[in-house]
Amino acid sequence: MAELDFSQQIAELRSTFGDIRAVVDVDALRARVVELSEQAGAPDLWDDPAAAQKVTSSLSHAQAQLAKLNSIEQRLDDLEVLLEMVSEEDDDALAAETAVEAEAELASLQKLMGELEVQTLLNGEYDPRPAVITIRAGAGGVDAADFAEMLLRMYLRWAEQHKYPVTVMDTSYAEEAGIKSATFEVDAPYAFGNLSVEAGTHRLVRMSPFGAAGKRQTSFAAVEVIPLMEETDEIEIPENDIRVDVFRSSGPGGQSVNTTDSAVRITHIPTGTVVSMQNEKSQIQNRAAALRVLQSRLLLLKREEENAKKKELAGNITASWGDQIRSYVLAPYQMVKDLRTEHEVNNPSNVFDGDLDGFINAGIRWRKSKPVD
Repeated sequence: MAELDFSQQIAELRSTFGDIRAVVDVDALRARVVELSEQAGAPDLWDDPAAAQKVTSSLSHAQAQLAKLNSIEQRLDDLEVLLEMVSEEDDDALAAETAVEAEAELASLQKLMGELEVQTLLNGEYDPRPAVITIRAGAGGVDAADFAEMLLRMYLRWAEQHKYPVTVMDTSYAEEAGIKSATFEVDAPYAFGNLSVEAGTHRLVRMSPFGAAGKRQTSFAAVEVIPLMEETDEIEIPENDIRVDVFRSSGPGGQSVNTTDSAVRITHIPTGTVVSMQNEKSQIQNRAAALRVLQSRLLLLKREEENAKKKELAGNITASWGDQIRSYVLAPYQMVKDLRTEHEVNNPSNVFDGDLDGFINAGIRWRKSKPVD
């Protein structure tokens, strides 16, 4: 009976896998790998380091995606072989052991297939782009600044677990603890599609390590996610429309980490949009990075106006009561719950350590199920 049940589930997995392959277009993916491999092998590739990095990163992602699809297909074949071994095994103990192995592999494939199926839902205009994420401390004083830093670490750990390149572009430290704000880039295909569901107000409830003993504290932080535009998307920004301020980069507590005024803050005067960068040691590099992010934000505004509808890519996030998307409760009980999808876990430590895929996948499915405005 177990074999029959397994066979039915494998058939369902193969059907789902066929749908995924059709959406991904494996033949086109293979052609893409060949094309990028040729570009990566060009002798003058590194004459333009930025372009070379883009080619090698795209190649690595395409190869990994193709390898994952091939691996799943092979694992499905191997699982069917395991089931045949169970049915043909005369030794009951060995048959039971093999059945347990097959059941574990089936569960693993079902989880992996579910994740892949979610990725096929990322078909928005900006979903394939890298993402620029800004975290800002909201209401809650020192606890909010500390919470903002906890969220920064959470997203950096998530990216690290997925081997996504990350660049912290700007960090503004709070006086007592934590951060006022931080901006970082996740330079991976579909980073925006995945992380865009994280945009909104996040709420933390805990026993404050900064206040009176035994008193619970609620604090908030805002997460903004925008897609990073390609160079071909860039819009012209007249010099008269921006104000550029330079200042000295600093670390926690105001400690100087740079002896020159290399950090850059660009203000777009017509819209009031402000972008700061201090990651690079060169003022020129920081200015270029800040200008690119500013162009991304302004292009979104322009396209929203042209389309006459709000895409809510960044959104108006107030970081206070009333518009939170997720609660992180550390006292009097342990729980992290997304208020849109109802997805919840009872281990906040794992979540703060980067275990976000369950929330992200649930968010993508929830967004896809919403009626189109």
